[in-house]
Amino acid sequence: MIPAPFDYAAPATLDEAISLLEQHGDEAKILAGGHSLIPMMKLRFASPEFLIDINNIPGLSYIREEDGYLKIGALTRESDLEHSDIVRNKFPIFTDATKLIADPQVRNMGTVGGNIAHGDAANDHPAVMLALRAEVVATGPGGQRSIPIDEFFYGFYMTALQPSEILTEIRIPIPSASTGNAYHKLERKVGDYATAGVAVQLTLDGSGTCQEIGIGLTNVNPTPLRATRSEDVLRGQKITDELIAQAAKFASEDCSPSSDLRGDEAYKRSMVGVLVKRMIHKALERAR
Repeated sequence: MIPAPFDYAAPATLDEAISLLEQHGDEAKILAGGHSLIPMMKLRFASPEFLIDINNIPGLSYIREEDGYLKIGALTRESDLEHSDIVRNKFPIFTDATKLIADPQVRNMGTVGGNIAHGDAANDHPAVMLALRAEVVATGPGGQRSIPIDEFFYGFYMTALQPSEILTEIRIPIPSASTGNAYHKLERKVGDYATAGVAVQLTLDGSGTCQEIGIGLTNVNPTPLRATRSEDVLRGQKITDELIAQAAKFASEDCSPSSDLRGDEAYKRSMVGVLVKRMIHKALERAR
């Protein structure tokens, strides 16, 4: 199909982009990589009257360690994550995730910020960010504000971004030693949305006790979901196969998948349990 008519602007500064958002309100949409928005426009699931292309704005693409965080600029491409030494050494979970996102052509243009700002529980990065306990930086007319990832997604394609705000940065706490993380999703074919996906990050102390853990689930809930009960089972404990099985059971119970062409509800719940077990074991292997 052909998108509905729209106006277009490519501001050269962040202030100009925010001003355009203020001017056009709910009728405006930010265009970054465009690989989520443009297909929706073609199908007329989204019909913004004004597109604001932020790709000409400098200073929004970077990956760096600073002030105890890994900081990722909103316009950082998926392919940048694939090839970053910092990411490869400290956050292999991103290597796991990015190689499962669509195909190389999409990863060369798709942005990390756009993946998150779209608010789609089927995207891969939201679950990863939940596991990593990230923060999202939003910039608007009043300046910047930091939003914990657990407060960012609150409805179907709905986020905490205000109409005049732009997601400009993602901040991820640099983990301590003996931390491992991992992500995998089950997909029908290469590049497909997940039938189910699981992201895990855990930190062990010197005795092998789980000090902290994050578990995020992909595409098995209307919003990206933290498996809170599963985390609580493992936190403060020496991880055993029995505890991992309990965490997997809780995750499969607490998600809310819908039946579709990728599988029925029971199948998806079962796959969540399988993936939780596998990703905990993989994160443990990396932590040790």
